[in-house]
Amino acid sequence: MSSDRNTYVGKRFVHVKNPYLDSMDEDILYHLDLGTKTHDLPAIFGDVKFVCVGGSPNRMKAFALFMQKELRLEESREDIKDICAGTDRYCMYKIGPVLSISHGMGIPSISIMLHELIKLLYHAQCCDVTIIRIGTSGGIGITPGSVVITDTAVDSFFKPRFEQIILDNIVTRSTELDKALAEELLNYSKEIPNFPALIGHTMCTYDFYEGQGRLDGALCSFSREKKVDYLKRAYEAGIRNIEMESTAFAAMCRLCGLRAAVVCVTLLDRLECDQINLTHDVLEEFQQRPQLLVSKFIKQRLGLQDQTS
Repeated sequence: MSSDRNTYVGKRFVHVKNPYLDSMDEDILYHLDLGTKTHDLPAIFGDVKFVCVGGSPNRMKAFALFMQKELRLEESREDIKDICAGTDRYCMYKIGPVLSISHGMGIPSISIMLHELIKLLYHAQCCDVTIIRIGTSGGIGITPGSVVITDTAVDSFFKPRFEQIILDNIVTRSTELDKALAEELLNYSKEIPNFPALIGHTMCTYDFYEGQGRLDGALCSFSREKKVDYLKRAYEAGIRNIEMESTAFAAMCRLCGLRAAVVCVTLLDRLECDQINLTHDVLEEFQQRPQLLVSKFIKQRLGLQDQTS
């Protein structure tokens, strides 16, 4: 596949770190139901400037509908179509310059999606793209409902790294995120009424139960005291929330030249409890908080007057 990207000067294009891609006759993005021969990717996606990813397909469709309203686009709600409808792995919606995509739960699922998403942006010759993961998390030592904007994603040992097993080697990659982008998001959060937000480290684990020190799983091989000690040490290390995707997300975006942020609301304080027992209405309001902040950011970048209620 030939590329004309060298004719573009002064723009920040998406990079791929794979010397084999440009020699391929066709690139099939299998899990997205897209391909370089079956779709005109530059025509469909070339204007994308913002990519928002989140675990739940329903939540990312709701975000797409919300952005359609916020960007004042004229299409009806029925006109939003799932671009990945030919597969049941992920969903994808395009609203003007915004892509809304689900990534499932955990590092394996988000990494598959990111490989194909990054190649999609590369083939589409997108430039100056900002990608933001929006989601939910467990807080540490902060009030439930607080929105954590991640400065650095860390692993279960509190280290800013992502260890990828490649063949029979462990490759360590940096997980620092764009700090200027995090500060920008924090500043916008101050303009939203009753919106608790902070910048902090996010710990990424491989599991929801034992890996996060929960006492309520089918298996538990540690004491309550060890759990509390571990979470207190995490807090002292600057960690304010826990989820299951941020290290892979940060590492891959950093390597491929994407400005990236993670914005997650906390649903509970893990120092106090393990189970989420919020009412449906409170849970829904909390889940909308990252969407409100990211919407405000996108509208400001596009020069649209804020109309978030």
